[in-house]
Amino acid sequence: MKLLLTPFCLALLAVSAHAGEPATDLAAKLGSMQQDGASLVRLKMDVRGTTKFTLQLQIKQRRTSTTTEIVYQVLWPKERAGEAVLLRKTGDQAATGAVFTPPNKVSMLDSSQMKEALLGSDLSYADGVENFFIWKQQAIVGTEMVNRVSCDILESKPGRSQRSSYSSVRTWVDRRRDVPLRIEKYLSSGQLVRRIDTTRVATNDKNQSVPANLTVSDIRHGSTTDLNGASVKHAVNFSDREFTPAGFMEVVPARSAAE
Repeated sequence: MKLLLTPFCLALLAVSAHAGEPATDLAAKLGSMQQDGASLVRLKMDVRGTTKFTLQLQIKQRRTSTTTEIVYQVLWPKERAGEAVLLRKTGDQAATGAVFTPPNKVSMLDSSQMKEALLGSDLSYADGVENFFIWKQQAIVGTEMVNRVSCDILESKPGRSQRSSYSSVRTWVDRRRDVPLRIEKYLSSGQLVRRIDTTRVATNDKNQSVPANLTVSDIRHGSTTDLNGASVKHAVNFSDREFTPAGFMEVVPARSAAE
């Protein structure tokens, strides 16, 4: 959805939406919530396209201000258990990764493949690893109601050195809780490619409000994927091996620092 507003109206909205906090500060706040160290997520993925299926996943993440490493591992159904995807991104470098298909097939992913589907869902590999809140260009371009909640619309664009398959991303942010309620991703042509709607907000183990359930819509193909979060743990101990092609072949339950 594009906003048909004059530049003058946009300027007024940008001031009135949240005058006390620049867009860069809002983006930095949202970006830092993603770069939250080591965590373990369990979720259910329901894909509702031409082919319909459900996966239960374990997601291991290590995120810092400079590096992101993520492993997606299929726990269920039995016929797909053990499938895994490793994604890695450092600084402004292009993302890379690998895909494991049991019993022993490993396929390396290069930057040109980041547009492809993550485990057959409506998310791309890039969606899994990209943090657009740290892109160079950030602007508040309006306000709008989403599910009866007033949101600031944050527009993010990559800098010249930041490679992405998207030219811009717009995020509708509930400013009371600082939670994204909607995200739209656009190509350089201006075409809307993906819309991600938050359908449930929960409080995580750090007492933060976070999106718990999401619906991802592929606008071009008319398909959707529902992501239903079951649990998240922070301060998890991972070995370096778990983020290598050899290590992510193993579905090993992670342990929290308290265990």
